[in-house]
Amino acid sequence: MTKLQSLRGMHDLLPQQSIIWQYFEKTVADVLANYSYKEIRFPVLEQTELFRRSVGEATDIVEKEMYSFDDRNGDSLSLRPEGTAGCVRACMQNGLLHNQTQRLWYMGPMFRHERPQKGRQRQFHQIGVEAFGLAGPDIDAELLLLTARLWRVLKIDHAVNLQINSLGTAVDRKHYREALVEYLNQHRDRLDEDSLRRLTTNPMRILDSKNAEVQAVLQNAPILSEFIDEESRAHFSQVCAILDAAGLSYEINPKLVRGLDYYSKTVFEWVTTSLGAQGTVCGGGRYDGLVEQFGGKPCPGIGFAMGVERLVLLLEALDVIPESVSLAVDVYILSSADNAMSALVLADKLRDQCPDVKIESHCGGGSFKSQIKKADKSGAQIALILGENEIAEETIGVKYLRREHLQETVVQTELAELLNSFFID
Repeated sequence: MTKLQSLRGMHDLLPQQSIIWQYFEKTVADVLANYSYKEIRFPVLEQTELFRRSVGEATDIVEKEMYSFDDRNGDSLSLRPEGTAGCVRACMQNGLLHNQTQRLWYMGPMFRHERPQKGRQRQFHQIGVEAFGLAGPDIDAELLLLTARLWRVLKIDHAVNLQINSLGTAVDRKHYREALVEYLNQHRDRLDEDSLRRLTTNPMRILDSKNAEVQAVLQNAPILSEFIDEESRAHFSQVCAILDAAGLSYEINPKLVRGLDYYSKTVFEWVTTSLGAQGTVCGGGRYDGLVEQFGGKPCPGIGFAMGVERLVLLLEALDVIPESVSLAVDVYILSSADNAMSALVLADKLRDQCPDVKIESHCGGGSFKSQIKKADKSGAQIALILGENEIAEETIGVKYLRREHLQETVVQTELAELLNSFFID
């Protein structure tokens, strides 16, 4: 019989890893709540047309990376490769955008059929943040300040750097693409296969090429900033001024274009070298024309997404995960098989009285010696021992597993006070 295994690039998340994810997700949610962003949830499966319209027909995602299929009705469906398109669709469908501003966030799995590598899988997870109805540079700056605060809270701010750029308007980019293609056509013999393909589909993505020879060609290529209109320049200048006033350092990267067609004006990436080669852990930008592109009334938008896998790897690489983020329980209750019912009832009473204390009640019988071994393996600080004598006298044995402290017997009615004092005070 064939051994059943997970699909390539799609991984299980085991308890020792999920506890770190829970810490990361809660930290992000708390920071977002602090800025008054509200959570939205939408399906992982959408019409393929949604992503063709938003991400762009000529992008790598639509051309070769999406998980798409025809359902029984002949409709083309796709697992979402990113979150912005689905978020915009959900907002439009539910009337959240007309004459309104929205600050929203979401998290969950995304899917791309690309080569799995460290921190990048075929099913991966993102936390996305989107703001709608705000056209000024202040919201651009707020999102950057928000992410900077998150890095500080996570204690990884020293390992990430902000890169920003302005793409101008769609008209600006059209003129720039024409000039870029004209220049690159003069150097076709020095372009690699991937760049030659993009030359006719998505030429601005060539700026992201990792090929040294291509980058050498680009040294003398036209610069996007020379094609940007005055309004876009003023917008970007104000974003930079706010960041300067807030003391947030950044680098203007003229080659930063992002990979999706819907971006305009401000774009940004947070990058790190702490995971090997420089990698992006968070990126985004403005997409002021996307709602209109979907058939809605014009509505400015801006957002970003962060890769959960990569950021968890970064937390681990920098060793900044708090000691409190652990699978260890605080208290382990031991009992004989005859007293298991009393132990379970006592455990539930203690959970009412000590809501911040993690309690595991032993199940399955076994000798007290074997139960003590399991209590020690659980990481518990205290083992509570409930035997025949303790049942009769309404007391309990308290054994300290991580401290030099004699075992003691306490009255059960005083146990909650002892535990709260030990773990909380």
